[in-house]
Amino acid sequence: MSDYSAVSEFDQYIIQKKPVERNDDKFFKAIKAIVGVLCGLLVVEIFLYKFVQPSVRPPRVVFSGLKNYSAEELTQEISGMRMRNYFSFDTAALAAKLSSLSGIEFVEIEKRFPDKIAVRVKEREPVAMTFVSDGGKTIPVQIDKSCVLFESPSLNLDNTLPIISGIPVEFLSSGMRIPSKYRTLIEQIDRIRALPQKYFAAISEICVLPKKYGNYELMIIPVNSRARVLTDRVLNEDALQYMMVVLEVVNSIAPDATEIDLRYGSVSYRTPHGGNLE
Repeated sequence: MSDYSAVSEFDQYIIQKKPVERNDDKFFKAIKAIVGVLCGLLVVEIFLYKFVQPSVRPPRVVFSGLKNYSAEELTQEISGMRMRNYFSFDTAALAAKLSSLSGIEFVEIEKRFPDKIAVRVKEREPVAMTFVSDGGKTIPVQIDKSCVLFESPSLNLDNTLPIISGIPVEFLSSGMRIPSKYRTLIEQIDRIRALPQKYFAAISEICVLPKKYGNYELMIIPVNSRARVLTDRVLNEDALQYMMVVLEVVNSIAPDATEIDLRYGSVSYRTPHGGNLE
């Protein structure tokens, strides 16, 4: 037999040693598999608890921007709405419901997954107050700079908020505005209230006096004087400063004066004894 044949035959019978797998390795692999399964179940449970379950329950409605209204009052207003879950929640219906309240100017709504409805409310800011007959009784209502009449859940006690009487409003409805010819008066009042001087703190009431041919004049009732001041419908800072000076002069001359007339470019006043003095 040749040397080549012997080597080849010997190679056929080389014994390969197979590594032996220890029991410890099997145990650790099993532990890793169990831990992996448990971690997967934990992730699934957290996802179900944090996202799926909240989204299939009635969502949480959270309000911001409130001043006069409270979150409890607005929650009561929307209590009749169907709020089954986050996905079916009707934000347009919620906005319409809240916007129907006369004291709310506009509403912004944002859905935040998984269960939160964020509602930002902008309430109307009053410029003046008036009184309206409603159901046989007289109720105080406020007027904003857009001349919209609205009721507020809390009466504004700001002494710079003037009371206006004489505006012909027979009833109150949601979103109702005062008649157009009186809107200039509200614009004038809004500009005066924006000034640093608090002129309306010295005025008890502004009475609107309709004229025969459609226009109107004003009667201003000061806080610390018994005299009422008649003036035209132009109400601005100069007119109020002039009125204050005239009041001081007339009160020093005739403390019992009941009426001061600033119309027609002249000053006259009336006393209880009758007659006009100029």
